[in-house]
Amino acid sequence: MEKIDLLNIPNYFSSYYLYGLNEVAKVRYCPNTEFRKWNGTPLLILRVDKKIIIIDNRDPNGVQKDLYSVATSYFATNKLKDNPNYNLLKLKALFPHYPINFSLGYLKIFRKHLFKELGKEKVMKDFYAQVKRPNYQNYSVNPENFSNYIFFSGSIWKKEEVANKQRAVFIKACKENEQIDFEGGLIPRTDGDNRNLEDVLGPKRYTSKNFHKKSSSSLINFNNPAVLGAISWRVGEFFNLSSFVLSLPFMVDLPVYPLHGKEIHMIKSVDEIEDFLNYLLKNPHYHRQIKIGGKNFFNKFCDPKIQALRILKYPKYEADSREI
Repeated sequence: MEKIDLLNIPNYFSSYYLYGLNEVAKVRYCPNTEFRKWNGTPLLILRVDKKIIIIDNRDPNGVQKDLYSVATSYFATNKLKDNPNYNLLKLKALFPHYPINFSLGYLKIFRKHLFKELGKEKVMKDFYAQVKRPNYQNYSVNPENFSNYIFFSGSIWKKEEVANKQRAVFIKACKENEQIDFEGGLIPRTDGDNRNLEDVLGPKRYTSKNFHKKSSSSLINFNNPAVLGAISWRVGEFFNLSSFVLSLPFMVDLPVYPLHGKEIHMIKSVDEIEDFLNYLLKNPHYHRQIKIGGKNFFNKFCDPKIQALRILKYPKYEADSREI
């Protein structure tokens, strides 16, 4: 089994990859003063043989240049398309993924170093975030789950008016369709500034596990670009749940994109949502096709062990083709 030296302690944003790497290799923590400042961040720094590999799960603000300079390979969750800050030779895109509860794994791998390096308050905060998330499970396909129930709950971002509007249009289309049993809405902001979106506010904030449960029962799950064009954590989770994913265009690169009409349903504009909802309610066969296709996409490209192997074996294991 391959050996991996972890050179920093990442926060729970990297739990999916830490879990996958731990499944396919022998992982050990090797404290490193050079990378100590990245402890408790969404960055995961690995040493495999003499190679330095960076996994960057931050919002799309460009690469960390000092890390890029020492990296053999640099993988980013939010590698924005057509952005010169991401047009770099060693920079590679990642497949969709999402935070999971890997708290016991963190304890086993990092042990006393967790509290020594991060401090009690930071460790407890991160663990609290993890335990609210579901443990990783590759869910079975339920292709017959076709109903008129749609669930959507999301944040209101102060500086993301386009994303807010896209979500609001989807919610309104669901609420105004008499055939749809809709639950959710946008989450009211704690500062009270709901950006004039009071008509699409939801009744409450759902826990991560409750969100997960309701999403698994939803006729469709809607995806749009998140903060700064980032890919939502929910996309990978939706594919794993064999959900029907309705999506606006991605603003980030993916090594392989899900196929429209087979693994995902893409729309160019929110203007298409109303008519599409009416179409889908009359076409359970198409719904079943996308659900199964999306799950196959997840199993082939997004499963944590598959992603871990791609990262470790790059470029030999590069998923640049649907033939692998």
